[in-house]
Amino acid sequence: MRLLLFFPPNPIKTSSSLYFLNSLRSNLTKRTLPTRRSFIPARMAIPPRSIASAPSCTTTSGRSNINIEEGLASKFWIKFRRESVFAMYTPFVISLASGTLKIDSFRHYISQDSHFLKSFAHAFELAEECADDDEAKLAISELRKGVLEELKMHNSFVQEWGIDPGKEGTINSATVKYTDFLLATASGKVEGVKGLGKLATPFERTKVAAYTLGAMTPCMRLYSFLGKELQAVLDPEEDGHPYKKWIDSYSSESFQASALQTEDLLDKLSVSLTGEELDIIEKLYHQAMKLEIEFFLAQPIAQTTLAPLTKGHNPEEDRLVIFSDFDLTCTVVDSSAILAEIAILTAPKSDVVQPETQIARMSSADLRNTWGLLSGQYTEEYEQCIESIMPSAKVEFNYEALCKALEQLSDFERRANSRVIDSGVLKGLNLEDVKRAGERLILQDGCTGFFQKIVKNENLNTNVHVLSYCWCGDLIRSAFSSGGLDSLNIHANELIFEESISTGEIVKKVESPMDKAQAFNDILMNYSSDRKNLTVYIGDSVGDLLCLLQADIGIVVGSSASLRSVGSQYGVSFVPLFPGLVRKQKESDGESLNWKGLSGILYTVSSWSEIHAFILGW
Repeated sequence: MRLLLFFPPNPIKTSSSLYFLNSLRSNLTKRTLPTRRSFIPARMAIPPRSIASAPSCTTTSGRSNINIEEGLASKFWIKFRRESVFAMYTPFVISLASGTLKIDSFRHYISQDSHFLKSFAHAFELAEECADDDEAKLAISELRKGVLEELKMHNSFVQEWGIDPGKEGTINSATVKYTDFLLATASGKVEGVKGLGKLATPFERTKVAAYTLGAMTPCMRLYSFLGKELQAVLDPEEDGHPYKKWIDSYSSESFQASALQTEDLLDKLSVSLTGEELDIIEKLYHQAMKLEIEFFLAQPIAQTTLAPLTKGHNPEEDRLVIFSDFDLTCTVVDSSAILAEIAILTAPKSDVVQPETQIARMSSADLRNTWGLLSGQYTEEYEQCIESIMPSAKVEFNYEALCKALEQLSDFERRANSRVIDSGVLKGLNLEDVKRAGERLILQDGCTGFFQKIVKNENLNTNVHVLSYCWCGDLIRSAFSSGGLDSLNIHANELIFEESISTGEIVKKVESPMDKAQAFNDILMNYSSDRKNLTVYIGDSVGDLLCLLQADIGIVVGSSASLRSVGSQYGVSFVPLFPGLVRKQKESDGESLNWKGLSGILYTVSSWSEIHAFILGW
C-alpha cells in the first residue's frame, strides 16, 4: 500500500493526474450528490471516454491547439517523440552506437543514405522555387548547401571504407518509399492540395514550400537527436570506435544549427496557414518520422542484436513472462487516492440520518479527516522505516541482505493496511463506482499500447502478470478491460463486497515487497519446464525492488528517490536503458546475448515507449 492521498511524500503533479482526480470528483458529485457543490470546489468527475486521455497528449491537431509562437516544429517533435525513441532502439542504431555494426552493413547504409540525400537536396531546390519571400529563399538555399556538404562527407566515407562510387547499388524499397514521399510533397502532390501547375498565386505556392519543410524537418531533428544521444554513450577513453566520425558529424554544433534553422523556417512559413493546412503539415511530419524508422529497419544487420528483445523469440521453445507493478508504474494517480476520493464523495453528510439497512459509514467530513490522518501517519512512518533499513555506508550487492532489510518494510506495510481496515474508511464503496473509475483511469502514455501489442501478437508465447499492492483488484481489471486487456493476470488485494457495497474488509494477497517476491516465484514455479523462461519486471518503487532484481531484466519507470536511495546503498546499479544496451551489445561477441537475474543491475527508462521499443520494436 502507498497512501498517496492528500499529503503524499512524492505528490504527482502532472496535468494528467490532476485532470483525472478533478474529473472523478465531478462525476461522482453529479451522479450521487447533486446538492453538494460546496463540498469540493473543483468540478471533478469520471470523464467521458472520448476526453479521458486528452491531457496525456502533448498537442492535438487543429489550429486552436497549435500555438505558432511556441514553435510548430517543436510542438510536432514533442508530440511524435515516441517515433524518435523507436528509431534510436532499432538494431542498426544500437549496433552503430556500440561500434559492432559490420562494415558491410555500414557501406550499405551509406549507399542508401546517399540516394536519399540527393532527393533531399532536390526537395530543397523545389521548395526554394515555391517560396515567394527572398529571406525564405535564401534560408532554403543555405540549407540545401548544407545537404550538399553532407554528401561530401559521405564521399569521404566512400573512400575511407572502400565503397566503389561507380557502383550505385540497388536502392531498397524503404529508401524509394521515403524519397518518393519527399519529392511528391515538394512537387505539390499532397492529398487535398492542388498540384503545382494549378497553384495560381505566390501565396498558394508558398504553402507547398511549408509542406515540403514539414516533410523534411523531422529528418534534420531526428539525426540531430541521434547524434547527441550516440555522442553521449561514446567512451571518451576509446579511440578505436569505427563510426566516431559519423557520430561526431551529426552531433556537431554546425549540424545542430542546421536542424534549428530548418525548424525556424518551418515555423515562419506556417504562420499564415489555416488550421486545416497545419493539420496537413502535422500529417506530413508524422509520416516522415515513420519513414525514418522504416529506413533504419531496412538496413541489413549481420550480427545478433539485443533489441528488439523478441526478435529471436521461438514460441515453441521460449516463454516471455512480463511482470508489472500498477500504481504509478502503469498509472498517473495512485489507486489509494482514487478509492479515497470515491469514499469521501459518496459518504453521507454529517446531518443525514443513515438507513439501518445500510452499512454504517462515517460522514464525508470525518472521512476526509481520517484519510488525512492515515496518510500523514503513513508518510511519517514510511520515511522512518526507509531510514532504519539503510546501511551506514554503501555495500556490495547482496540480495539476501536486501531481503532481510525489506522484511522490516513488509511488516510496516501490513500494519498500515490493518490500520486502514480498522478505521472503516473503505466501507460503503459502490462496486459500480469503483469499476467506472477504473474504466476512465488515465494510464501512462504508451502503457496500454504496449500491452495490447503484446497480447495480440500471435507469434509470441507471452504471459503478462500485474502484481500490485492495490486494495481493489476490480479497479485494476476495469482499467485494463477498457483497453481490451481482459487477458492480463491480476494479482492484487480484493475489497470484499456484499450486494455490490464494500464492507471495509480486504482479502489480503499482495501487501509487501516480500509478498510480491513470493508471488513472482510462485508464478514461475507453476509454469511447465518445456520452455525457457525470459522474465521482465517493470516497476517504480521500493516495493518492486526484489522482483526487479530477480527478473532477468528489471526496468524502472519514474524517478522514485527512495527506490534509488535504498537500491544504491545495497549495491544496486541503476543504468539508463539505451546506454546499457549499447554497452552490453559492445561487450557481447554477437552471439551470446543472455540476460540473467540477480546481476544487481536495473535499467531505467523515461517512458513506456522505451519499453515498447526495446521489447517489441516498431
